[in-house]
Amino acid sequence: MNTIRVVAAVIRSEDKIFATARGYGEFKGQWEFPGGKIEKGETPQQAIVREIQEELDVKIEVGKLIDTIEYDYPLFHLSMDCFWCIVADGKIVLKEAESSRWLSKDELYSVDWLPADITIIKKIVTVQYPNI
Repeated sequence: MNTIRVVAAVIRSEDKIFATARGYGEFKGQWEFPGGKIEKGETPQQAIVREIQEELDVKIEVGKLIDTIEYDYPLFHLSMDCFWCIVADGKIVLKEAESSRWLSKDELYSVDWLPADITIIKKIVTVQYPNI
């Protein structure tokens, strides 16, 4: 099975977490943490900065790795490095997603997450959000 390496930004602002609804593809309308594929020669941190700039038109500060999620979709294996992040500069503009929300811990289960992303939710609801 082909492995796809991606990064995801768990963007925090005070006690809220940023989530986006996919605007395209097989999983259109399902919720995820923004991010994307790691390109050849990039570190995961470089990839997430680039992807968030492309998708949300903001600069982020990348914090600690939360976890690496390994998930088998029907056609590929996903390896997703999930990092705590904050917006360092700019105002979020959705360039690819169809919708977005800032969710409190109590609201995290109120949206229809992609299967791999729901795995990281289970980890972040049980921890104190770090300062980045």
